[in-house]
Amino acid sequence: MEPLLFRPIIKQIRWGGRRLGSVLNKPIGDASDYAESWEVADHGDDQSVVVTGPLAGTTLRELVTKHREELFGEQTFSRDQFPLLVKFLDASDRLSVQVHPNDELARTFQADENGKTEAWVILDAEPGSVLYAGLKSGVDAQTLKDHIENETLAECLHTIAVKPGDCVFVPAGTVHAIGEGILLAEIQQSSDLTFRLYDWGRVGTDGKPRQLHIDEALQCIDFDRGPVDPTTPRMLPADVPAEELVHCPYFSIRRYTGEGTLSLQQDGRFHVLMVIAGTAVLECGNVSTTLPLGQTVVLPAEREACSVELPANAIVLDAFVP
Repeated sequence: MEPLLFRPIIKQIRWGGRRLGSVLNKPIGDASDYAESWEVADHGDDQSVVVTGPLAGTTLRELVTKHREELFGEQTFSRDQFPLLVKFLDASDRLSVQVHPNDELARTFQADENGKTEAWVILDAEPGSVLYAGLKSGVDAQTLKDHIENETLAECLHTIAVKPGDCVFVPAGTVHAIGEGILLAEIQQSSDLTFRLYDWGRVGTDGKPRQLHIDEALQCIDFDRGPVDPTTPRMLPADVPAEELVHCPYFSIRRYTGEGTLSLQQDGRFHVLMVIAGTAVLECGNVSTTLPLGQTVVLPAEREACSVELPANAIVLDAFVP
C-alpha cells in the first residue's frame, strides 16, 4: 500500500484562532475560531478521506475494514477502528478544565467509545503561555469538591510554563487544560469523550454557562497521579538525531531532527508522520513526496522501503502503536 495522505477535518470551536491556516497551511476560511485539524481520524462520522493515489476518496474506516492486513500488518486491535486520533490544535483562548476516562470507564458511559490517553508536543507558545496538567500534591476528592463548590478550582491545578519542543504526556484520569497562546500536535487514543470540571466562569454564545460534568469527572479522576511535568526525551540510535518522547501501551512518539536521511525500516506496524518544522521529503519506492510544515502522512505496515530526507530545519514526529 502507498503512503496515505488525508484531507484534514477542520473544527471550529470558540477557543480557536487562525494559526492552523497561517502557520500550518490548513484550508480555513475567514473566521477566527479554527481550533482543531483532525489529521488522522476514524471516529464515528469524523472520517479522514484519502486525497491522492489509487485509494483517493476512501475513508479511513473503509481502509480498516477492507485493507486491514496492508494497513496494520500483524498487529491486532480490539476494535475495527484505527486506534489513534492525530490532531493539530490552536488554542487562542484557554480550554475548559477537563478529564477523560480510561478504557474501562469509557465503556460504562458509552459502549462504543474508548478511553483517552493523549500527549501534546508544543509547536509554538506565546510568552507566558501555560498548560494545566494534573492536580497539585495533596489534592484529594473532598478538597477538589470543596474548590468546585467555591469556584476556586484553579487553585488545585498544577501549572507549567511551556516552550516549543516540550512534550506533555496526559494519561486518562489526569485533570488538565490547555492555556491560551499555544499551538500543538496531539496524539491520542481514538476517543472524543470529555468531561468538563470548570470553564473559567465563561458563558457560551447563548449567554449561558456551558454544561459541566462534575459527577462523571469525579468518577474518572486518578487522584494518585498528582502534578504532571514535561517528559524527558530519551535519545535513540538512528540515522539522524532521534528522541523518544512518549512510550505507553497505546502509542509511542519519536522525534527526528534534520539534517540527514532517515531510513524507515519495515517493522510490521503502521506509522504516522507529522512535519512540525521545515519541509521533509518522503521517498517510498520510486515515488518522492514533499511534506511541508503541517503535513501528516500514514505509512501502512505493508509498504515499500521508505526514507525521509530531512534538511537542517526540519522536525518530524513519528507515532505508532508499540
